[in-house]
Amino acid sequence: MTHDSRLTTFVDTHTHLYEAQFDADRTAMIERAINTGVSKMIIPNVDATTIKGMLDLVQQFPTNIFPMMGLHPCYVKLESYKAELEIVRQYLFNDHKEISNLQSPITNSFIAVGEIGLDLYWDKSTLDIQKEAFELQCDWAIEKQLPVAIHSRDSTHILIELLKKRKNKPRGVFHCFTGSLEEANEILKLGFYVGIGGVVTYKNTHLRDTLKHLPLDKIVLETDAPYLPPVPFRGKRNESAYTKLVAETLCSVYEKGLEEIADVTTQNAKDLFDI
Repeated sequence: MTHDSRLTTFVDTHTHLYEAQFDADRTAMIERAINTGVSKMIIPNVDATTIKGMLDLVQQFPTNIFPMMGLHPCYVKLESYKAELEIVRQYLFNDHKEISNLQSPITNSFIAVGEIGLDLYWDKSTLDIQKEAFELQCDWAIEKQLPVAIHSRDSTHILIELLKKRKNKPRGVFHCFTGSLEEANEILKLGFYVGIGGVVTYKNTHLRDTLKHLPLDKIVLETDAPYLPPVPFRGKRNESAYTKLVAETLCSVYEKGLEEIADVTTQNAKDLFDI
């Protein structure tokens, strides 16, 4: 039996490569991921300040890095969210009218609307405007025929209900899922994928047990780097190369080999994001 020497390839469907934690070695870190087999990395935007760094990386690694565009719920602030949403709209719809003050080129290359959603861990007082921003960005995603990447910290149940009530539902992924089996099943009923990252490697998580009841063809891999590093890197900086460690944990959950985990989750990412 001959050994297949090709590199097993993965997609990191959610990674913040522009963050300051990578300033000292960003290019080396990305090349390390590519050399580990993480051939494609998808970067969510969080607010207007991260657009330039994100698009610079897309230009530097055009076959490896793919951008999303959206306003993260933690950056939905009463004094600025309408202006922030207008910037997101201008980028998504390639609208040049009021964009001269932005430092980045307009691009049509956004593959998703994200990172959007709700966050009730950091600030419950902005829930109403977080909902408003989420609904509007879902509308834009449907209009642009793009998936959404949903942030759902302490708010998964609320987001599920909001999506259920919508006449027109977007497709997409609940990123960094750590919820219950009941929530996971509701997410699957909505036609969404489940994003799994470093938390699945943690000793005290229930996530591995939950995943045993979920089909692999609805799972995508992610890191959320530089946050939520997997074991054995807890307490350190996460990076996209560690996508492979998430995949290795899924091998034990699904009792499948690394090649199959990689192939299925990569195909899932391709189906969802059209990359």
